[in-house]
Amino acid sequence: MKPTPSVHLFSRRQFLSTLGAAGAHLSWRSEANSPDVAPAPKGKAKNCIMIWLGGGMSQIDTFDPKRVGEWTEKRPGSEYPSITTSVPGVRVCEHLSGCAPLMDRMTVVRSIHHEVIDEHGAAVIRVHTGRPTSGTIQYPSIGSIVAHELGNASEDLPAYMVVGYPNIARDPGFLGPQYGYLYVTDTTAGPTGLARPAHISEQRQARRGRLLEELRRGRVQGFPWKDYDGIVNRSLNLAGPEFMSVFDLEREPADVRQSYGGEFGQRCLLARRLVERGVRFVEVSHNLNFVNGTGWDTHFEGQQQQHLLIRELDAALSVLISDLDQRGQLDDTLVVVGTEFGRPAHFDSKGGRGHHGRCFSLVLAGGGLRHQGAYGVTDDLGMKIVDSPVSIPDFHATIFAALGINPAKALYDGDRPVPITDGGIPIAALFA
Repeated sequence: MKPTPSVHLFSRRQFLSTLGAAGAHLSWRSEANSPDVAPAPKGKAKNCIMIWLGGGMSQIDTFDPKRVGEWTEKRPGSEYPSITTSVPGVRVCEHLSGCAPLMDRMTVVRSIHHEVIDEHGAAVIRVHTGRPTSGTIQYPSIGSIVAHELGNASEDLPAYMVVGYPNIARDPGFLGPQYGYLYVTDTTAGPTGLARPAHISEQRQARRGRLLEELRRGRVQGFPWKDYDGIVNRSLNLAGPEFMSVFDLEREPADVRQSYGGEFGQRCLLARRLVERGVRFVEVSHNLNFVNGTGWDTHFEGQQQQHLLIRELDAALSVLISDLDQRGQLDDTLVVVGTEFGRPAHFDSKGGRGHHGRCFSLVLAGGGLRHQGAYGVTDDLGMKIVDSPVSIPDFHATIFAALGINPAKALYDGDRPVPITDGGIPIAALFA
């Protein structure tokens, strides 16, 4: 008699290999629980505002300045001279004059890195989710994880909002749509789709209500009425005057509105009002109006007009930090400046810059962290990390820890455990 295939075709080597794979998959559990690994710090911030600079902010032209270069002479270096800040030894670009005196309440993490080079979409997903794009699992964005872990401050509020256009990188992934975001593109109109469209009259809305009641009485089989009613009721609450009043920026004193500046500044003002009301995570897009012609993707001539973007960012960011501080809300609110990658020191044709993911800068402010102006050291052209490298998972872990979220906790995609970060470790120096 021939041996049973189910026994003899599964060799000892295959069995041991399977055990090894399972052990590798679960190794994060033993590492997280190991007595040799210090427990993650637990911050006390309650919410987060993330400013997104889509396109790739040049670190050496903003928060990690180097010697000045000249594209016409093919001499690599920063586009602008640097200035001193409130933190000795920390310098920033001359166009960040508003942020310079606030650097004691900020930390530029200058040693961020990932391996994505030329693909904007993949890099955006990497920075938002902390993981590479996968064909087998859709990882949740950082905003969705915060919404999942901290929940709603109130049933009448969303936990996660985007002031900008929707994008798959910001999606909830396997956590499900209940941890997705509500988005707005008009700072004065509120979220699209909550209020009844103008072309739907009260009479037509009433007819729809009667039809819905007939369906209820007919007890449509298998329809999740409870979930449907919950969504409808929540939408009605969000469309009500209490939440919609957040978008009435005219309620702010005129001098406050003016201090925030133009459209981007008003987005930041709205973000402050949203977290003040109790929204846990707000992402604000900066690149909706390409005042330099290209946004932060500064190829070709866009590089020579980059100062217009930097000044706009500086004006709004510095006022946002100061406003939160004056209101006693800066320790409760973590402000993050994110972008998908940096730029090399060498210039392209026509004076632009390419992409550079191996060494770039992201920014943290407020959130009760022990700020030091800058963390991490790069070489003389900002091309390589010299000291204290910080991976994207490490940066995510720092954000989560500041918000009191354990970065080693497991979430679940069905029965599959997925740690919140991909082995990320918070930057210990930023926690008291």
